[in-house]
Amino acid sequence: MNKTILITGGAGFIGSHVVREFVNKYPAYRIVNLDALTYAGNLENLKDIEDKPNYTFVKADITDAKHIMEVFQEYKPDGVIHLAAESHVDRSIADPSAFVMTNVIGTVNLLNAAREIWKNDFEGKRFHHVSTDEVYGTLGETGLFTEETAYDPHSPYSASKASSDHFVRAYQDTYGLPVVLTNCSNNYGPNHFPEKLIPLCIHNILNNKPLPIYGDGKFTRDWLFVIDHAKAIDLVFHQGKNGQSYNVGGFNEWQNIDLVKELCKQMDEKLGRPEGTATQLITFVKDRPGHDLRYAIDATKINQELGYKPSVTFEQGLSITIDWFLSNQEWLDNVTSGEYQSYYAKQYN
Repeated sequence: MNKTILITGGAGFIGSHVVREFVNKYPAYRIVNLDALTYAGNLENLKDIEDKPNYTFVKADITDAKHIMEVFQEYKPDGVIHLAAESHVDRSIADPSAFVMTNVIGTVNLLNAAREIWKNDFEGKRFHHVSTDEVYGTLGETGLFTEETAYDPHSPYSASKASSDHFVRAYQDTYGLPVVLTNCSNNYGPNHFPEKLIPLCIHNILNNKPLPIYGDGKFTRDWLFVIDHAKAIDLVFHQGKNGQSYNVGGFNEWQNIDLVKELCKQMDEKLGRPEGTATQLITFVKDRPGHDLRYAIDATKINQELGYKPSVTFEQGLSITIDWFLSNQEWLDNVTSGEYQSYYAKQYN
């Protein structure tokens, strides 16, 4: 193996797609997937590659500084792609401290371990920190987030991610650590944990349960197909410039209510139900605190400098996503029942 790449959070939704991209595309790399296997970490996401010779799984929590240092000393990674994070805004409102521990302290633990193991010999090394567009705050009806937009986080989740971004940049400026950052818009696609809007609605439509929509449903997000995101991370990790940030978006702005109606329409078609069946399940619920009105990414920089562009429209990506969930209902059943959490014990004993 000519390089070892450590990917944190690699059993999660986005992380599993990044791990798969790297394992399959770079057989000469040793890919070490480090994940704590909290509720959103699911090794069933990676059943198709778990026996590949260049893949290794390590169960570890990034908040455990001693264990993280031991992992770095054992595997001596040349690169780190840091995706491990608490990421659900509603959970951050209920328990902010958990987000500080994982997203801030955990990131600092990784930075310290990288700095220690590389010992100022940074040739061929890279720390890629994956963040969110939520650090920028909220937009009105017009405008886009660029890499120069000032940070203005509004939730404990986005505040913790903003803090982690600042620490990554500080380690570049203070210690010379070679870093790149990406800030992405809302991801969707196969293997998405069903607490999030799109998989939750797919699951609820299948089970004739209400489709909860916050407030008036006019909150707007840019949606990024997760496989496109994995390819963007590959691009930035290999071709991005040290110290630079890159916004990754899908050029797909949708109000929540319009998104859910499109999802309902496609679900009715795919399930052979009369049009309008699923939309009857839409239920408006009380808005959550600090809910940002609109996020929209300007991905011009990564497009012009690295040649990135989305491979699918939102309608196409949504269709692929629904088809995956309909073809993998055992996966969905295992997640909603909690059965997926026993997979680690079965596989690795």
